[in-house]
Amino acid sequence: MNKREIYLAGGCYWGTEKYMSNVKGVLETAVGFANGKTERPTYEQVCKENTDHAETVHIIYDADELPLSAMLKLFWKIIDPTSINQQGEDIGRQYRTGVYYQNNEDKEIILASVAELQKEYDKPIAVEVCPLEMFWPAEEYHQKYLNKNPNGYCHVPWDLIDWVETIDPKEYK
Repeated sequence: MNKREIYLAGGCYWGTEKYMSNVKGVLETAVGFANGKTERPTYEQVCKENTDHAETVHIIYDADELPLSAMLKLFWKIIDPTSINQQGEDIGRQYRTGVYYQNNEDKEIILASVAELQKEYDKPIAVEVCPLEMFWPAEEYHQKYLNKNPNGYCHVPWDLIDWVETIDPKEYK
């Protein structure tokens, strides 16, 4: 097994976490707050104060089963990569999109994927690509939220959440 980590910000983290946890090769997910300026922020602080965090999903995955390039192609399916500080009905800096990495090998894969993605859009890609500076897990009630609350709000279409369980992610390399 080739365990790796990546951090994806795709708007509200509930739907992003549910979708990504259904991808074959994803071993663990946790929702939280990345790259802000407040230590150990609460959900309330991120929503109401200027903490500058992004709602983010920490993903541990098996890169032999799920190459990062494939994961990114699947991630692009659930976001509007040209939208700034908004996904679905969620508006605010905490809902920006981003890919936060921990090593330069991943950076090159991410930048290549963003360059390919840009070919599909006339507007510039607004996905933040930068090193992970910090990640603080969200409160327990946010973890696996849509498993606990199946009728909860989600900007990710449920048909995509169901679909991604059925595919071989290597086909998306």
